Amino acid sequence: MELEDLKGNGVNDVVANIEKDLRYIAGIVKQKGREILSNYTITPPQFIALQWLLEDGDMTIGELSNKMFLAFSTTTDLVDRMEKSELVKRVKDPNDRRVVRIHLLEEGERIIEEVIRKRQAYLLDLLNHYSEEEVMQLSKNLNRLHQDMAKE
Repeated sequence: MELEDLKGNGVNDVVANIEKDLRYIAGIVKQKGREILSNYTITPPQFIALQWLLEDGDMTIGELSNKMFLAFSTTTDLVDRMEKSELVKRVKDPNDRRVVRIHLLEEGERIIEEVIRKRQAYLLDLLNHYSEEEVMQLSKNLNRLHQDMAKE
C-alpha cells in the first residue's frame, strides 16, 4: 500500500509532524553548531565555505558562491577574510592560468574536522539512550530521505 492510499487515515498530519520535526531538528543542530563555533575564530558562513572546500575540493569563487547561495562579491569578501586567517589560499588552475581556485589549507581543515567531531559527539550523546537497532533504522531512513531529496 502506498502512502497516498492512506490519506484518509491522518497521513497528512503525520507528514506535517515529520516536516515540523525536521525543521526543529535542523534549527537545533544549527544552534548547537554555532555554540561550538563560538570557541573558534571563524564565522558560520566561513564554516560552511570551509566545509564545501573540504568535501568538494578546490573551487572557484563563482562555484563557491553558487553552492552557498551568496553573491559573488560577498563570497569574495568571505574568501579574503579566510585567506588573511590562513585558512585558505588562492591558487592558479594548472590547466588554465586565468582561473583562480580556492584551496583549503591545513589550519582550515583542522578547524572543520575538530568542529565536526564535536558536533558528532553531541549527537552521539543524544543517541546513547537509543538501541543500536533504533540508531541503524534512523540512519537508514534519513539516508534514504536524503537520497530521494537529492534526486529532485
